[in-house]
Amino acid sequence: MVRTKWKDKEEFKQCVYLYADKMSIYIKSLYIRPMKNKWASCSTEGNLNFNKDLLDMDRDLGEYVIVHELLHFNVPNHGKLWKSLMRAYLGDYEKLEERLRKNNDKKQL
Repeated sequence: MVRTKWKDKEEFKQCVYLYADKMSIYIKSLYIRPMKNKWASCSTEGNLNFNKDLLDMDRDLGEYVIVHELLHFNVPNHGKLWKSLMRAYLGDYEKLEERLRKNNDKKQL
């Protein structure tokens, strides 16, 4: 498996907007900033925040966090529907979830 890093913050943001478009999700604001305890957060108003540490990680892990967070706009929990949608967008997302957890088990989604 070839793992690639993000080129820059703009490439990450473009990826967020591409997934949001695929999922028909409106993003009011998008920020990449330092976050101590989380990889990302979202609000019902359409605000998204991503941890800047994601920029130094493999793209597939960043995409996992992007899809995970965007799905919460329509599915607020991690139930069967959320898991089905994660699988539809990313396939075997559990492997990505485990790699992300190994990167830093103190941060959460």
